[in-house]
Amino acid sequence: MKLAILSDTHGLLRPEVVEYLKTADTILHGGDINKQAVVDELRQYASLYVVRGNNDKAWAEAIPHDLTVTLGGVTFYLVHNRKEIPADLSGIDAVVFGHSHKYAQEEKDGRLWLNPGSCGPRRFHQEITMMMAEVENGKLRVEKVVIPHKVK
Repeated sequence: MKLAILSDTHGLLRPEVVEYLKTADTILHGGDINKQAVVDELRQYASLYVVRGNNDKAWAEAIPHDLTVTLGGVTFYLVHNRKEIPADLSGIDAVVFGHSHKYAQEEKDGRLWLNPGSCGPRRFHQEITMMMAEVENGKLRVEKVVIPHKVK
């Protein structure tokens, strides 16, 4: 199963990001979506698991704060802000979060911690990033995707 993992789109789905989304079976979004239209468009490409970010206000009340989902034998925990991750992550193989706009992929205590960064509007001269992943038989392989910044 092919996953697209993204966060902090802040109302912008770049054409380059959409090309990756079209190849995914499932999309995991770590919040700060900013518009229902983005959620609707994401659902056109693949099955979607999404959590609410700090910028997702009244329009997003039906979107969960956090979510646990098992895909291909890998159990993911999604939440927007890393500071809101519970201490007990029993049974969780990978944690997906956003908020900082900084890409991170690290293994700690046998668990993968994934922040796809931001593929929405560019901030603070940071890279524009997301992740593509393959999940199968309880194994997860993650690849960093850098979207080139076009200077106008």
